[in-house]
Amino acid sequence: MPQGEIITDDARIRRLLSDAKTVAVLGLSPKPGRDSYRVAEYLKSKGFRIIPVRPAQTEILGEKVVASLAEVAGPVDIVDVFRSPEQVLPHAREAIALRPKVFWMQEGIAHQEAAELLMAAGIDVVMDRCIKKDHERLFGLSA
Repeated sequence: MPQGEIITDDARIRRLLSDAKTVAVLGLSPKPGRDSYRVAEYLKSKGFRIIPVRPAQTEILGEKVVASLAEVAGPVDIVDVFRSPEQVLPHAREAIALRPKVFWMQEGIAHQEAAELLMAAGIDVVMDRCIKKDHERLFGLSA
């Protein structure tokens, strides 16, 4: 199995964002004022299929919510993580069974042990970056 990598360069970020179709948003808040909501809303507006992952919710942004990554059906390109760093490791373990291409930890979130676990399973990792900011910067606001 090929080893995953930590992705930091713009060319690779651009390629993974242009290839991605489905994003599971882990920790997506139902509150419009929250960063996770704004990011997911932006991604959906750009044509990404959003899968909200949050316990105790049924629908966010018009999409059916699943309680955990284990409940996600079908292939996922990116798991976009809105959880505090100390909560990331169990989600990384859960993500390995889902086999996303990328496990993306949002701005302010980094977890080296989780990254190493994911990379050993062949999953690429992005840490401490905002997917919305990167998409806007690399593809322009009108993309």
